[in-house]
Amino acid sequence: MNWPLIGERSWDGFGNYSQLFADPVFRTVILNTVGFVVLYVPLNLVISLGLAAWLTPRIRHRQIFRVLFFIPTVTPIVANVVVWRMLYQPDGLIDATLQSTVGAQAPNFLADEKWAMFAIVAMSVWQGFGYNMLIFSAALDAVPENLVEAAQLDGAGPWQTFWRIKFPAISPSVFFATMMTLITSFQVFAQPFLLTKGGPGTSTETLVQYIYNTGFQNQQLGLASAGAWVLFVIILGITAVQFLGQKRWVHYG
Repeated sequence: MNWPLIGERSWDGFGNYSQLFADPVFRTVILNTVGFVVLYVPLNLVISLGLAAWLTPRIRHRQIFRVLFFIPTVTPIVANVVVWRMLYQPDGLIDATLQSTVGAQAPNFLADEKWAMFAIVAMSVWQGFGYNMLIFSAALDAVPENLVEAAQLDGAGPWQTFWRIKFPAISPSVFFATMMTLITSFQVFAQPFLLTKGGPGTSTETLVQYIYNTGFQNQQLGLASAGAWVLFVIILGITAVQFLGQKRWVHYG
């Protein structure tokens, strides 16, 4: 439908989709979203898994570390944005630290097209890794100790024990965390919207922000709905591929 926010709607067939795919901004936001996902998901999973592997029962005060690492996840996004804006801005903590230590000036992260997306990814990883860390930590605690002891008796080192014994045992949890992180990363909105408003230009505008701008600022609800369907198809396709590929590396039971 050609569906303005105010006014009469009319049937438009596939006109909304034709307009979407002809819009260079739409192609740009698709690439921005994919770029965010490619950077964010591996970083989130690697940091989460690494910290979970480190927080073994042998670590003193591990519960305190768990709470500290999880705090950013439950902190309101607006509060996180205020803190990170102060870090990123000229003469902020990062810039001041670089100037005092090496005499170099930090780039204006949020106003530079080369750095803006990396700045958003860094903040997003800091805010989001705590959730997966708790999932991985609980899964590692559930690995039978006799399997680990048997591997160590056979001469396996810490690295071999982790990848040959522990990782296969927690692979269902890794699969779940990977799927949820992928889905939520394709839906990223608050971080770029609050930090950069999608700028500079459209260099950090994501698909959900494009849908929001199209529907509520440009008042084209039909076009925004078409964009939402495109997002749905992308997420559905990636989810289907992941479920088909899980048989190769996810071990149940």
